[in-house]
Amino acid sequence: MSKTTLVVLAAGVGARYGKGIKQLEPVGPNGELIIDYSVHDAVQAGFGRVAFIIRRSTYGDFRAVIGDRLERRLAPLGVRPEYVFQETDDLPAGRKKPWGTGHALLSCLGLLDGPFTVINADDYYGKHAFIQAQRFMREYSPKEQNVYGMIGFALKNTLSEAGGVTRGLCAVDDSGYLAGIRETRGIIKTPQGAAVRTDSGLVALDGDQLVSMNMWMLTPAFLEDLRTGFAAFRASIRDPLHDEYLLPDIIGSHIREGKARVQVLPTRDEWFGMTYQEDRAAVTEAVRRLVEDGTYSEDLFTDLGR
Repeated sequence: MSKTTLVVLAAGVGARYGKGIKQLEPVGPNGELIIDYSVHDAVQAGFGRVAFIIRRSTYGDFRAVIGDRLERRLAPLGVRPEYVFQETDDLPAGRKKPWGTGHALLSCLGLLDGPFTVINADDYYGKHAFIQAQRFMREYSPKEQNVYGMIGFALKNTLSEAGGVTRGLCAVDDSGYLAGIRETRGIIKTPQGAAVRTDSGLVALDGDQLVSMNMWMLTPAFLEDLRTGFAAFRASIRDPLHDEYLLPDIIGSHIREGKARVQVLPTRDEWFGMTYQEDRAAVTEAVRRLVEDGTYSEDLFTDLGR
């Protein structure tokens, strides 16, 4: 069986975060990034490849800040970071952002010949999520290339103290498969749990409802579907400056059309990430606690060679 691969979506502009590149913000005791902890947890769970999808303009920063260091730390484990570029030379005049996560993943067409897991670079998913993902991929069969997986987080474990967030609220059927996913913007943390702003005011949400944090287990066949789907997307664009080709939308349409099934694997871990600049202090504190309680060693990656 091919090595299971971690694909890290790191080409986003991160407009809400300000001028800095949020994926390159240090949060650990020795300057570690959120990406470091995700890669650590993936390799510890048994992933054998790591590929970063980035923009060509940030390649130098990635190599200087994370790539070269990760290569040194992972080389004894037989893992070497790989880089894939999300091309932006076909953007219409006036558009600054790439075409979205679906287009980014399309950059991996021809690179992956086995099951893979996709994550965001600026989200912390936790050890249990990667264990769940690896277990799912180890059971992968080429005869079931239309069966995908998704790590589901409890909504209450994914909120930011700094402001509203967008989450994919999931409907799960009795067999544990995704029945639908609804992208919902402006979800805020409240004393009672979670709520979303509407024209009628705040509407409370169930904090235990599962949400997608863009951690998907997918197959090579999905990449072929992305290619044909992107051509259709480009042909039907209504707003060339803002429309995006997004993984949740794509996978949701596959479910509705009966082209795919998505098994939802709940995780008990708590998410944290860098949506706003104000989040950095909270993320740094969360990492400090994880080091303090022994979840991670202060010198990250040293435990992987044991």
